[in-house]
Amino acid sequence: MAALKEEGVETIFGFPGGAVIDIYDELARTDIQHYLVRHEQGAVHAADGYARAKSSVGVCLVTSGPGATNTVSGLASAYMDSIPVVVLTGQVPTGLIGNDAFQEVDIVGISRPCTKHNYLVKRTDQLAGVLKDAFHIARSGRPGPVLVDLPKDVVQGKAKYEPLPEPSIVSYKPKYKPNIRQLQRAVKLIKEAKKPVVFTGGGVILSGASKELTEFAKTCHAPVTASLMGLGSFPGTHPLWMGMLGMHGTYRANMAISASDLLIGIGVRFDDRVTGRVEAFAPNAKIIHIDIDPTSISKNIRVTVPIVGDCRISLQELNSLLKEEKIKIDKKERKLWIDQIEKWKQTKPLKYEQEDVIKPQYVVEKLYELTKGEAIITTEVGQNQMWAAQYYHFDRPNCFITSGGLGIMGFGLPAAIGAQVACPDKLVVDVAGDGSIQMNIQELATAVQYKLPVKVVILNNRYLGMVRQWQELFYQGRYSATDIEHAPDFSRLAEAYGALGLKATKPEEVDSVLRQGLESPGPAIMDFWVAREEGVYPMVPAGAAINEMLLL
Repeated sequence: MAALKEEGVETIFGFPGGAVIDIYDELARTDIQHYLVRHEQGAVHAADGYARAKSSVGVCLVTSGPGATNTVSGLASAYMDSIPVVVLTGQVPTGLIGNDAFQEVDIVGISRPCTKHNYLVKRTDQLAGVLKDAFHIARSGRPGPVLVDLPKDVVQGKAKYEPLPEPSIVSYKPKYKPNIRQLQRAVKLIKEAKKPVVFTGGGVILSGASKELTEFAKTCHAPVTASLMGLGSFPGTHPLWMGMLGMHGTYRANMAISASDLLIGIGVRFDDRVTGRVEAFAPNAKIIHIDIDPTSISKNIRVTVPIVGDCRISLQELNSLLKEEKIKIDKKERKLWIDQIEKWKQTKPLKYEQEDVIKPQYVVEKLYELTKGEAIITTEVGQNQMWAAQYYHFDRPNCFITSGGLGIMGFGLPAAIGAQVACPDKLVVDVAGDGSIQMNIQELATAVQYKLPVKVVILNNRYLGMVRQWQELFYQGRYSATDIEHAPDFSRLAEAYGALGLKATKPEEVDSVLRQGLESPGPAIMDFWVAREEGVYPMVPAGAAINEMLLL
């Protein structure tokens, strides 16, 4: 507990068990707030949401065996999205490790592929140092989850605690400051470009570089797009904003990338959902790539100017170079480029047709209108996630919390709980699907117990919607195992948990149900029965180039 408090830990999400009962006994004597989840996967997602909303390290504590293995999905999600989480797992006593003892599992071995680093602590006198290193590794460089496995005899042992200095790990030295020559090469390309595009990702948010990014885009007079993880890194209502890029990106963003002569990627991975067919991605563009992780550069897309460094520091230095050299951007030429993008926007905008049945896009638009863009939005995974990304406009970082890399169903509700704990004065809304919400709906009990006023907006189409859409388009409409019409009545289920439950089945009910749910003092589920076979468009089919979109 002393080591955790030294790291500034105020909150832990967890679930007790025999292997960690001594830790829980000590936890009860501290002022660290513990939130009892109803499933260990929910604990990691809650710690993840907390970390993102607070720009801090999230912490969760679980027992050995099944408690530890239940964290693996959450670890994998945090790992792929580079989220700083420290997971503390119980373990059988050191003398029983390897003996197939009750609730023994090699969680260090199991979690190695989906953690930034992990530890098995073998002596009590190593415990403080390991925890110090764990938090340092989780939050520094490219952030990520770290697991610390704690045998029962180690945590029952005694050792004198003394505060430790900041770690200096010989084999781990993240590079924060970019190479000046590479920055100068980048500036030269920016000066020469006629059709530049700025592509921003989650790394900008993690490094706190949104202000610097906005200044950079304005100076370059360059339009901006983002990956799913980058939403909120650049104001979603700014004239230079094009919307999200990729498989379900906007027409204008995908067309701009395809026509650009310079692509500036900042804190991005260039993953397959963004690039489409790699050979056809930004075919006419030179590419600048800024990232703190050197292994991410040229991994998926070959780049012209690699810049290894922290996004915020790199953008600060780029902005200084642009000012020092008094670079004059040909705004007349850039205006032709911006006008072309506006033309793409006007001819092929995001659109839907509201009929006598509720359209999910309408619900998200109404949610944005009523919250004035001030809410923290978490999502589940699937169509609900894409509609939230397309129709809710994020002007600030840390306000869109979603499982981008792993795409794990069941993420949104526990992540919303974590975000609500981190930001008690903020409105937190989970945009969910009826399939995904059932993966971790038990966490509603956590929200009710701790009086956390999270709101859940369910876009209920009684299908596993994204898979159904693929089956419609590419499998001749054979809806194999995607019809979940026999789902629970979510409004009544909410009431069973002690939350407010509301339902809307007609378009004219949407506004009043949203208002009532958002204004209620406690947790609420709002169940919207939307058009069953509504699709997410635009859509880039697998294997196609990103300018080969299926449109509504």
